[in-house]
Amino acid sequence: MNRKIILSLLVMLITGKVALAQSTDLEKEIRELSIHKWQWMADKDADKLEGLFHDKAKFVHMGGTWGKDHEVEIIRGGFIHYKKADVHEVMVEVLNDNTVILWNQITLLAVVGSNEVTNPFMVTEVYVKENNTWKLADLTFSKTMTRE
Repeated sequence: MNRKIILSLLVMLITGKVALAQSTDLEKEIRELSIHKWQWMADKDADKLEGLFHDKAKFVHMGGTWGKDHEVEIIRGGFIHYKKADVHEVMVEVLNDNTVILWNQITLLAVVGSNEVTNPFMVTEVYVKENNTWKLADLTFSKTMTRE
């Protein structure tokens, strides 16, 4: 009887460690993908961003909400240049093997039209796995109070 209990506990412990390791690896993968996304935005690399964005993605900005094609057009045309995102904090929530939410607290230096602006944001990114590839399905900028 004691052997069964000990064996059961060991199996639960090992299974829990494997699940935690998989979750941690997935969190790391999404964090790195988000970092690449910010760099591609700074570089105005619309082609890489177009490949990252889900076809049904939504982008929520201070100026409105639109889809993938419009966001890529805005970046490619230079209407918004995400020059630099200083990331202060990152939180990741793995919902399942195919859906992950990431939150970034950032200070964004951007050029909008001909004006250079700096704003603090909490940015929500929703990633979904489609055909073994992570796609950004939602990018929402929520302006926050100024960081001190």
